[in-house]
Amino acid sequence: MTWKMKKTWNPSSPEVITDNMTDSSRITLRNKRLSDARNDYDWQRDHELARLDATTPISCSFEEYLTDYTDELQYPFPFRRSFAIETHDGKHIGNCVYYNINEDKGETELGIMIGDRHYWDKGYGTDAVSALIEYIFRRTQLNRIYLKTLVVNSRAHRCFQKCNLKPCGYLERDGYKFLLMEIHRTEWQQQQSKTSFAL
Repeated sequence: MTWKMKKTWNPSSPEVITDNMTDSSRITLRNKRLSDARNDYDWQRDHELARLDATTPISCSFEEYLTDYTDELQYPFPFRRSFAIETHDGKHIGNCVYYNINEDKGETELGIMIGDRHYWDKGYGTDAVSALIEYIFRRTQLNRIYLKTLVVNSRAHRCFQKCNLKPCGYLERDGYKFLLMEIHRTEWQQQQSKTSFAL
């Protein structure tokens, strides 16, 4: 895993938010750009992707969506960090995020979506989750990462298990049943030590 530091913010151009880029074996996590908006809009209108995320597809126009998207890039939420998932040849294939950041409890919630179906079941989601977990534990003081995923989403379960997240309960909300999973900093550090020793 390699880390890159680049300039952070230029008020005249939202597309240069490219600090703290994270490279894994096949993908890069980078900050969101205005040029991502079209993909994100299409993915959020996709019925299957919405079902897997236990949401409903958006129905606004692209112009309305773009206005909100631009505002969020310029004025990001303080308790949320969003990243684009990009292949090493520069293709934007999805997004991941950590949010509900609670520094008092030392925890945050993780989310991921591979929007481009050509990259499903090929390990890109696992790469992205692993990279984001490493980013959080190396660059923040947070000690616990958790997530919720639909009980029926076996593809997501396999991905998260490969990233050493463990089941920790269930949640029912709005007619959906979710599996809760988590990983603690100490567990992640132990796994890193095993990997380093094996090398």
